[in-house]
Amino acid sequence: MEIVKTIMRRTLMSFLFFIALLTTYTAITGVEIRDLSEWVSEQLPFKQGERLNKEQSIISLKNKVYAEEVNVGPVTLEESVDWEQYPKHTVIATGYTAGVESTGKAPSHPAYGITYSGVKVRRDLYSTIAADPTIFPIGTILFIPGYGYGVVADTGSAIKGNKIDLYFNTVKDVYTNWGKREVTVYLVEQGEGRLNEEELLALNEEESMQVFRQQYLQTEAQ
Repeated sequence: MEIVKTIMRRTLMSFLFFIALLTTYTAITGVEIRDLSEWVSEQLPFKQGERLNKEQSIISLKNKVYAEEVNVGPVTLEESVDWEQYPKHTVIATGYTAGVESTGKAPSHPAYGITYSGVKVRRDLYSTIAADPTIFPIGTILFIPGYGYGVVADTGSAIKGNKIDLYFNTVKDVYTNWGKREVTVYLVEQGEGRLNEEELLALNEEESMQVFRQQYLQTEAQ
């Protein structure tokens, strides 16, 4: 019986000593006993699998949220902007190429593919188009639904008033992808009567627009 009492007394003393030690530790470090107990429990071997599963769940949740954020984002250029904020013009839009059928110039001609502004024709995120400079001065940027951005770089004897001519790489592209249609276009920026290669290149290589440019290039490659 005396041995049992001794064991109980020593156990009680050890417990009280442990409590006193914890109290002193928290007083010095400012760490709460609850936080300390959670930390200790996390270090126990049987908690390792649970902690790993918790971390994996957090990673999966973050990936899911990121994926949802990406999917919610704009899918196409048309969906990325509220185009109604820009002035609208209804025009008759046709398509043209740099070839004889549109310009009367063969590839051997020194001015082949050169627009009125001096820049080369281009089908890109920002493509070269022709317009009446009294309506849309050289350098004007239009957004044409179904075509994309068009920068007025050229003129034409038949392009007068509310008419525009959209550049395509081939005659087949003109007939397959466009033809002739009435369309509402949006005036993004009024031109100042000039345009150079550096300005056109800068538009197409604007960093924030590359995701849409890649979409366009992939579509053209198909």
